[in-house]
Amino acid sequence: MKSVNGNASIMDMFEKGKVLKICAPMVRYSKLAFRTLVRKYDCDICFTPMIVAADFLRSTKARDSEFTTNERDRPLIVQFAAHDAQSLADAACVVAPFSDGVDLNCGCPQRWAMSAGYGACLINKPELVKDMVRHVRNQVDNPNYTASIKIRIHKDLRKTVDLCQKAEAAGVSWITVHGRTADERHQPVHYDAIKTIKDSLSVPVIANGDIKYLRDVESTYQLTGVDGMMAARGLLANPAMFAGYDDTPLECIWDWVDISVEQGTPFTCFHHHLIYMLERFFGNLLEAPTTMTLQWTAVALFLYVEIGVLVIFCIPFISARRWQSIFRLRVWSFMARFWNKVFLTMIIVLIVLFLDAVREVRKYSSKDAGTNAKLQPNMYDHLHMKLFRAQRNLYISGFAVFLWLVMKRVVTLINQLATASGTTAALQTQADNANQTAKKYMEDNELLKQTLMEGKGDKATAAGMELLQKELEKLRQEQRTTEEALKKSQSEAEVMKKQTDGLAREYDRLLKEHQELQNNQDIENKKDD
Repeated sequence: MKSVNGNASIMDMFEKGKVLKICAPMVRYSKLAFRTLVRKYDCDICFTPMIVAADFLRSTKARDSEFTTNERDRPLIVQFAAHDAQSLADAACVVAPFSDGVDLNCGCPQRWAMSAGYGACLINKPELVKDMVRHVRNQVDNPNYTASIKIRIHKDLRKTVDLCQKAEAAGVSWITVHGRTADERHQPVHYDAIKTIKDSLSVPVIANGDIKYLRDVESTYQLTGVDGMMAARGLLANPAMFAGYDDTPLECIWDWVDISVEQGTPFTCFHHHLIYMLERFFGNLLEAPTTMTLQWTAVALFLYVEIGVLVIFCIPFISARRWQSIFRLRVWSFMARFWNKVFLTMIIVLIVLFLDAVREVRKYSSKDAGTNAKLQPNMYDHLHMKLFRAQRNLYISGFAVFLWLVMKRVVTLINQLATASGTTAALQTQADNANQTAKKYMEDNELLKQTLMEGKGDKATAAGMELLQKELEKLRQEQRTTEEALKKSQSEAEVMKKQTDGLAREYDRLLKEHQELQNNQDIENKKDD
């Protein structure tokens, strides 16, 4: 086809008997730089992003930002959103010298567009669509200038066929059919509906929907017999799709960089397209690292179990003596035989895993790794994902070791607290018994005094004195026994208190060492970065 100033029409491309490959209109994406890229890879026709006709006519800023082209940007179709015929015709007259045709958007399903009278709501207004096509045909001077529409289908396909036939009668150049209803997003495309529409019309029909590989073009053609294939998301992910590439080739990525630099593409637009192009590659590459290996899954599960056990130990209404009675059950007595071996084994395993995680963090945060990532930009995110995984493993293993030591200390402290509590209870019982004995002796003493006062003669007095001395000696013996028991209990309490203080200091020391180790590791990570 010749340039727009020539005499040839874009419709001649349909007469060659081949299936045309077309870049769909995509808001924010199908701009000049991207159109230039896909044309290098066998794209026959390109559409601009959808432009609101009323805003385009009213604002110079909108015209400058929404519509840019050059001499090599051919064939080019400008898509407009409009809800009245004159606005569409006026906008078509403005862009006619710089393009090969206009397209009316009758398929955008977004709420804002439909609420404003644009997009997919127009498929329910066939007379208005017919009037819009006729106005463009009548008011654009160039007879080779095309007027097309892009639609979605109705649930009742007869309405769609009626809409298309009315547009054909008005002089539409071709019709692009997205094989979904306005309510459907990612559901399967209705290829049977596209075939029905194609069989009902004499103008060319272009199929749109789920064209992700070049083989999809051939399979859709076999199902529908259409004259062209329009791709959107497939081209975003792989601009070289129509050239037969299943994934974006490196050459295409470098072409995108060169085109963006040459045309001054804004960084946001450049970055978004680059992310789309690399999406398939990184989707496969990063799939494995995002899942934890079996050993680290086991370590994470062990960490959660430790947290759960410590939370249970902290339940306030379960006393230390009750925990001690639980620990004395037969099942725990059996497990106690292996406790020390299990404790040391887990400490060794967790420390080995911790050191392995430290090694990986050093490896992936080293300067050499960063240099290699800069030499191979498409591996940069992969390297950071590996670094993230190594840091995650480091924290998991580090906290698992720490909580394992804490849990050991907590069990020991619970037992000691229960023992101290039991000793205190025994001392209290002894003190109560001593008080009761003393009270009894005082009562007996009072009784003896009364007897002595009431007794008559030397014989009664002597018997009373002898009895009183025996009771007094017995009382002194009981007092000495009680004092010895109290001294012994106080000595045991002193020992228990010293042991408890020592354990508390040891726990504080371990906690401080762990914090210093964690801080040193964070400092090393920052230095490596």
